[in-house]
Amino acid sequence: MTKNRLEAFSDGVMAIIITIMVLELKVPHGDGPSDLLPLLPVFLSYVLSFIYVGIYWNNHHHLFHAVKNINGPILWANLHLLFWLSLMPFASGWMGENHFGQLPVLVYGMVMLMSGVAYFVLCRILIAHHGAASILAVALGQDRKGMFSVALYLLAILLSFFEARLSLALYVLVALIWIKPDR
Repeated sequence: MTKNRLEAFSDGVMAIIITIMVLELKVPHGDGPSDLLPLLPVFLSYVLSFIYVGIYWNNHHHLFHAVKNINGPILWANLHLLFWLSLMPFASGWMGENHFGQLPVLVYGMVMLMSGVAYFVLCRILIAHHGAASILAVALGQDRKGMFSVALYLLAILLSFFEARLSLALYVLVALIWIKPDR
């Protein structure tokens, strides 16, 4: 089975996710700078989530450059990733609308954690399909950055019970770690 349809479908889903997220940005009912201030949490949440979707899109693109062909388990693993990413507009919007409250920040972290786990699973299934000596397996290596990110998400989720701003700082840190794509 060729990989082109999977890539095109994934690109489309990620584009729709970004579109849905931007629709959460409501137009203010005034024309002054002070009218924008109440929108700041939603805008900042959107920016963070836009960066995350961009990171996933970029890494997904690079990942599938090393993929020769796909099978059923790969299709399902990719759908698993897209499922969690598709929850990002909800989690992001809820977090921004509620000014980074404890439960919305926790839920955002859960979505990010599960997206990271789903990406890890996709990578492992791709390696199993292509072989441990494949270019893909060599390029991904032990995926320390991925495992470190999952650990940071877990820590952020735990911290959200005490101080949501620390969780947000960890979400930003993970995004900064991934700005430069994997090799």
